[in-house]
Amino acid sequence: MKNDCIFCAIAAGEIPSFKIYEDETVLAYLDINPFSTGHTLVIPKVHTGCLLDTPDETIAAIMSRVKKIAAHIKTALPCDGFNILQNNGEAAGQTVKHVHFHIVPRNGSGGLGFENHAGDMQALEELAGRLRMK
Repeated sequence: MKNDCIFCAIAAGEIPSFKIYEDETVLAYLDINPFSTGHTLVIPKVHTGCLLDTPDETIAAIMSRVKKIAAHIKTALPCDGFNILQNNGEAAGQTVKHVHFHIVPRNGSGGLGFENHAGDMQALEELAGRLRMK
């Protein structure tokens, strides 16, 4: 891996991912330890450590994509709703020091628990195919 940052390595194609959206600015892919089916990470392709380090224009570009991707996921799964999560710093649960947003689909009234579940790689590949944006 050329990149010290795992998310930069994923964006560079050095580590495989289950991509569902990509453009010149962002990459969106399924989390391999999802909180729920369709849990997606949205990252900028350029490295920036946390929200406070990220230029305003980059945040604006990411958020416009988060909105578009969340709307697509809500329809494609379908799901009843979703959470958008963004953690800053270790104390807040940020485990990868690369700004990123979680889109966590929700169904029913299952509460707001966030427990990771190891993803089934075959199931994630099939789900990515279903959610991939054209």
